[in-house]
Amino acid sequence: MDVCEQVRLAPGGAYIAGEWQRSELNLAVTDPQDGRVLGHVASSTKDDVTRAITGVAESLEEQAWPVWARREALEASARLVEAQSDDFARLIASEGVKTLAEAEREVRRCVETLRLSAEAGAFLTGETIPFEASRNGVGKVGWFTREPVGIVAAITSFNDPLNLVAHKIGPALMAGNGVVLKPSSFTPLTALALTNALLESGVPAGRIAVVCGGAAVGNALVTDDRISLVSFTGGPSTARKITDASGPRKMLMELGGDNPTIVCADADLAVAVDDVIRGAFGVAGQNCLSVQRVYVHSSLFDRFLADVVEQTGRLRVGDKFDPTTDIGPLISEAAATRVESWVEDARAQGATVHVGGRRTGSFYDPTVLTGVRSDSPLITEEIFGPVVTVMAFDEIDEAIRAANSTDYALQAGLFTQSVRTAYTIAAQITAGAVIVNGTSDLRSDAMPFGGFKNSGIGREGARFALEAMTEPKSIIVNV
Repeated sequence: MDVCEQVRLAPGGAYIAGEWQRSELNLAVTDPQDGRVLGHVASSTKDDVTRAITGVAESLEEQAWPVWARREALEASARLVEAQSDDFARLIASEGVKTLAEAEREVRRCVETLRLSAEAGAFLTGETIPFEASRNGVGKVGWFTREPVGIVAAITSFNDPLNLVAHKIGPALMAGNGVVLKPSSFTPLTALALTNALLESGVPAGRIAVVCGGAAVGNALVTDDRISLVSFTGGPSTARKITDASGPRKMLMELGGDNPTIVCADADLAVAVDDVIRGAFGVAGQNCLSVQRVYVHSSLFDRFLADVVEQTGRLRVGDKFDPTTDIGPLISEAAATRVESWVEDARAQGATVHVGGRRTGSFYDPTVLTGVRSDSPLITEEIFGPVVTVMAFDEIDEAIRAANSTDYALQAGLFTQSVRTAYTIAAQITAGAVIVNGTSDLRSDAMPFGGFKNSGIGREGARFALEAMTEPKSIIVNV
C-alpha cells in the first residue's frame, strides 16, 4: 500500500465536532523502521480539545441514540474492518512496530472486540432493588438501570494501535457515552482510520472526536471538567501526571508489567521453551504482557537455557513486510538505545548475555541474560523491548517470592503437570491473571483485563469496561 492509500483510510488529521480536519496538518507520521514519512496529522491545540469536547457534549444532549442502534453500528463496524482487513494490517505495520503477520492478527482481534462490545449491551439491563431486605424499604419498590457516565477521554499507546482503541471506544459507545480519543503520536493514522470506519457504520457524527499531539493535548483533555472518565493505556509515570492533573474522576488505567513465568521441575520443557520465546519476543517485546522474567527449577535450568538461547539465535530481525521476519523494530531509535543501555548496565554489573545484546538503529536483537541483579531495571521495571532474563530456583516458595517482588502485577505464567502445584502457585501469585501451562502473554478480548499494584486501575474487556463506563441509577416508587 502506498502513502495515498494509507491516508485514504483516514480522510483527515483530526476529527472534531463532526468534521475532518484536512488543513494545517503539520505532525509527520513516520515508519520507525526507516523514517519514511507516511502522512501528516494535526497538531491539536488546547482550543481544538475544547471544541472536540464541546461537540461531543452537544451530541449527547441533542441526539438520542438507542441501544439497538448502538449495537447495529458496532456490528456494522466489525464487518467493515474485516472487509478492509488487508488495508488496516498494512497501515498498522507501516506506522507501528508489528510485522505484517502480527498486524493481521491485531485486525482479527479488533473485529472480535467490536463484536464483543456490541454484545455487551445485554449487560445494560440493571436489576430490581430488594427493598424488603431493609426496614427503610417498607412500602417501596424499585429498580436500577445502568446509565452512561458522559464523556470518556481515551488515551492509547502505540503498540496495539487498532485493538487498544477498539477496547476503549467500543464499550464507551455501547454504554451510550461520547468519546474524545487521543491516540499515540507515533500511530495516529490507524486510530483515525478506525474512527472513519465507525462513522461509516452509523456512529453519530458528534459522538466521537479525535485530537492528535503530545502531552499538552492529553493534559488539556484530562483536565476539562466535562470529562467523566479517563481510560488510559501507558506507563505509571504518565498515569501519575494524569491523576495529579485531572483531580477526582473515574479512571481506567492499564499501566504495563514486568511479567514473570515460573517453570517447575515437572514442566513440559519443549512447550515452555516455545511459549517463552513467543511471549518474550513477539512485537519485539513491546507488549504489556511480554515475558520479562523467567524462573526455572534448577533441575531444568541448563537444558531450558540452552534451548532458549539456541532458538532465540534463529529468530530473524528485519523488514516488517518480509514474511520471513520474526522481529521488527522498536518504536524509535531512542527506545532501542534505552534498551541497549539497560542491557549494558546489567552486563557491567556481572550479568551474562547469552545471545543478542546488539542494536542497529531502531532494531534490537532478541536477547537472553542470566545473572542479572535483583535491583536491575531489567528485573524491576518494564523493559518494553526484546529482552528476557532467566533465573534458577530450588523451592517453589522462592520462585513465588521472586515473582511477586516487583511493583507490577499484570499477568504471570507457570508450567507444571501437577494440578496441586498449579493451584498452589496460582493462589499465591499477585497478578490480574495467572496462566497455567502458558506464559503471561495471553489475552482473550472477552476476559477482564488489568492488574494489581502499579499495573493499573480497573479492568478492560468489553463487558467489564462497559460496566465501569456506566453508573447505576435507581428508580424508587413509594406504594
